[in-house]
Amino acid sequence: MANLRPTATEVVPFPNYEVLLRFDNGEVKVFDVSPYIEGNWYGKIGNPDYFKTVHCDGFTIAWQDGQDICPDDVYYNSTPFEGEF
Repeated sequence: MANLRPTATEVVPFPNYEVLLRFDNGEVKVFDVSPYIEGNWYGKIGNPDYFKTVHCDGFTIAWQDGQDICPDDVYYNSTPFEGEF
């Protein structure tokens, strides 16, 4: 079964709780993680050192303790990036 949306293949954290993403279709976008940093589980992402542990897990972006964000949210709620990756 084919993916219905592109999948993140590379991620670079920015200091303002945004991430730069490259998708498997070649698109490069920026995603704002800050609205997701709430509660005990996702609140850990608000720690700048922990935020930097973001990585692609084959489907979406995730952190070392298992926090992840819905891949549809990551793709559809990100904005095109005009600079260099």
